[in-house]
Amino acid sequence: FSAATQPSTNWHLKENTRDHHTSKFSSKELIVRRGQAFVVTFSGIEQPEQNLTFIAETGPKPSKQAKTQATFGISSTVSKENWSAVLQSTSSNSASIAISSPANAVIGRYKLSVQSTSSGSSSPATLGTFVLLFNPWSSGDDVFMSNKAECEEYVLEEFGIIFSGNTHHINSFGWNFGQFQGDILNICLSMLDRSLNYRQDPATDVSHRNDPKYLGRVLSAMVNGNDDQGVVLGNWSGNYEGGKSPSSWTGSGEILQNWKKSGFKPVRYGQCWVFAAVLTTVLRCLGIPTRTITNFSSAHDADGNLRVDEFYDASGNHLERGADSVWNFHVWNESWFSRSDLGPSYSGWQILDATPQEESGGIYQCGPASRNAIKEGDVELDYDCPFVFAEVNADRMYWNYDPATGKKTLIFSKTTTIGQFISTKAVGRDDRVDVTSDYKYEEGSRKERDIFKKARKKLGLEDKFDPTAPTPKEIEQKPDISGKFKVAGPLEVGKDLNLILVLANLQSDVKSVHVNMTAWSTVYTRRPVREIWKDSISVTLSPGEEENSTSLSTSPFQEVVESSDIAYQPSPLQSRQPKYPQPILVGDALQPFY
Repeated sequence: FSAATQPSTNWHLKENTRDHHTSKFSSKELIVRRGQAFVVTFSGIEQPEQNLTFIAETGPKPSKQAKTQATFGISSTVSKENWSAVLQSTSSNSASIAISSPANAVIGRYKLSVQSTSSGSSSPATLGTFVLLFNPWSSGDDVFMSNKAECEEYVLEEFGIIFSGNTHHINSFGWNFGQFQGDILNICLSMLDRSLNYRQDPATDVSHRNDPKYLGRVLSAMVNGNDDQGVVLGNWSGNYEGGKSPSSWTGSGEILQNWKKSGFKPVRYGQCWVFAAVLTTVLRCLGIPTRTITNFSSAHDADGNLRVDEFYDASGNHLERGADSVWNFHVWNESWFSRSDLGPSYSGWQILDATPQEESGGIYQCGPASRNAIKEGDVELDYDCPFVFAEVNADRMYWNYDPATGKKTLIFSKTTTIGQFISTKAVGRDDRVDVTSDYKYEEGSRKERDIFKKARKKLGLEDKFDPTAPTPKEIEQKPDISGKFKVAGPLEVGKDLNLILVLANLQSDVKSVHVNMTAWSTVYTRRPVREIWKDSISVTLSPGEEENSTSLSTSPFQEVVESSDIAYQPSPLQSRQPKYPQPILVGDALQPFY
């Protein structure tokens, strides 16, 4: 190199970004994908035909051992295992070089330098920086996706559809992921550099950034603000003072920009779809194929027994006993990559969940859990498979609990209500695709029950003493009387709600029933907010008789609430019978599930 000048670099932005599917980024810095060559031309060379050595390095302490630094000369062919440079052309004082990274290279911002080995120069000359991303178009990459239309959808598509609502009324709304906007890529890289892993050991953290499962897990923690001053602070209280209502966000860009502008303080506020949408943005930005998934009647199994236990008193009031719950819907992510740690049968879609529900490894992170492992009940595998399995396939156990004696009696259980209409956006269209069969076998089938038993056995629950485990007789116990609400007339916010209670005697003798009813307003996680209605009736039913009671009028919508977050949930009913006292569960009036 000339002693008086530094080399001038032409990164061929237009051609390289076109070939690397990165042309949507609005950046003057070269952004390319690993495992694929890019061309760079530099001038200021006195003898370009002489031997050249290149240095590509990333992170705070680049090293060859950690694979965060590579030194390589010009060769005649591209190496698949290592960094390489192939001479394309030369002129009197310039050279064009095709530089290739291995398909498992660490992703992130690199500095590229060059040194002439024959010039006697003591230090290399810096050519500039570039950003290296995952490459789902490269067959050697862990995130390789053979279907090009899916690559377009799950990496390059900036707009999407997210599903919400409940099992009886599925809603959808648009979301601007905006992964190519302005400074989003730099913010995504900042997320990695602000993670707990990076703070504890920067060099080791950067060396693991070649692994999509590692990055997915780190980012599932960084998107929520619970442990690490992450991006979004969750709030399910209904009071969003000091921030924005979760339902008011329409895109990830504003959230990520606000996080940066605030000095990286968590943005207020988000709920599950916000966490999932932001994680989609970040992973697509880095090149990992990702989509949002909505699970309806989604279980939160807090104690890890693959069951959701719900407790009611003798009057049918729901008791706040235990942390298990069932959400009307829950949104998480699936990302596509191989699982060399588990084996090829567990590769493909992996579940990641950034919503802070339960700690994993001491912090709020979830996944990646192999979707194939979930379907087959292989819940012992990394990461967080028991929690995800329960979300889509837990059994619901309904208990009558007496606070005075501490005695609990199983009313009955339901094995088919959790994990319904699991939904995602279609490729290239705004339609809903049901992927429930990819998470579990058909509900009620022998195969599905065998998988459930297999999962419990793998967790050591099959033979372990469980004070809440019902006896076979209790499980098979059928109610003497069934009950359900029917809605009479249209449902209008701000107006009374009219219900018809339908009771049926399932036995061959006369039954006298006293029914206590209460109702609460709840958020979409079904956490009760307040009691809004109470009533009771007495009915005598002949054998096999079905009785439609007089319309019951309530006014559950007169309080000011976030309409997207609030549902109406009547309690189970209490049937008082001389011989077999047992509650009759009739479920949600607006969303009957029995």
